[in-house]
Amino acid sequence: MKKVSIVYWSGTGNTQEMAEAVAAGAEAGGAEVKVLSVDKANIEELLSSDAIALGCPSMGAEELEDQEMEPFVAELEKESLTGKPLALFGSYDWGDGQWMDEWEERMKKTGVNLVDDGLKINDAPDDAGLEACRDLGKRLAS
Repeated sequence: MKKVSIVYWSGTGNTQEMAEAVAAGAEAGGAEVKVLSVDKANIEELLSSDAIALGCPSMGAEELEDQEMEPFVAELEKESLTGKPLALFGSYDWGDGQWMDEWEERMKKTGVNLVDDGLKINDAPDDAGLEACRDLGKRLAS
């Protein structure tokens, strides 16, 4: 059984809701799933997973949350991730998704295998957004 780890930071609950939907999709795809807020996650556990999903909303001037998620991602970038399936997701309130584009580019430099473009949802995920999250989880599990 494939092991999928999902790590997220959420300020309003929107990205947490997305993480839970990604997890539901991965479980439906037959994976063993662990969902953790970034303050409870550790790099070693992520590295032992078969696939990883990271979620963070756009903050400030279209950037990752800087107290917990940014330092976690910076540490993850130092690891050997070549070929590891990875998905990125997050919500935003304004802007055009520049934070996600920059995050994708950062992660590509680590050698990960992005399973899809980063999933961006404006504000709270609606039914279509939650379905897109579940689909992303299924792709991680396959």
